Amino acid sequence: MQPISTTAASYDSRTIWFHWLTAVLVVAQWIGAKTIDMWPRGPLRVDAQSLHVTAGIAIGILVLARIVWRVSGGRQLPAADFAALHILAKAVQWGLYLLVLGTVGLGLAMVSLRSMSFFNLFMLPTLADGSRATSGAIHGLHELAGTTILIVAGLHATAALVHRYLLHDGVLARMIPRLASSGP
Repeated sequence: MQPISTTAASYDSRTIWFHWLTAVLVVAQWIGAKTIDMWPRGPLRVDAQSLHVTAGIAIGILVLARIVWRVSGGRQLPAADFAALHILAKAVQWGLYLLVLGTVGLGLAMVSLRSMSFFNLFMLPTLADGSRATSGAIHGLHELAGTTILIVAGLHATAALVHRYLLHDGVLARMIPRLASSGP
């Protein structure tokens, strides 16, 4: 039994842009998070932290817009895999959405527990009381969720490459339409 053919089908351009923009921003955000402490204490580090918070909010908004587009206007394609693999693929996609939104939520929770300078322009207020232990636990979960996103996205990308180079079924061409006319 073969999976459903995907040779001529690709997602609409908005879905493709949402996908690749999300991927690039998530990787850039993770790299930024891992390098914030390399900046010297002071205005440059404050700017790096402010940029991280701003980009996190932007990614959250982007993913919400992506979900709305996916359920309301995006092109729906037939399953490319057998039932179990199709369910797994959908679980990974929705799991990534939830991980990103959860990571953004944890980041906002961290910001709400401490006052922070925003681009050295003004102080963001503390919105909730929290102990240092609570703040540290949320920070740890935020970092874990961010790293988990990269691991799951890496597995997602690996699956796309398996489809391209081992299964030769055109799944990767759904997100990179020019691949539909080229060989594996």
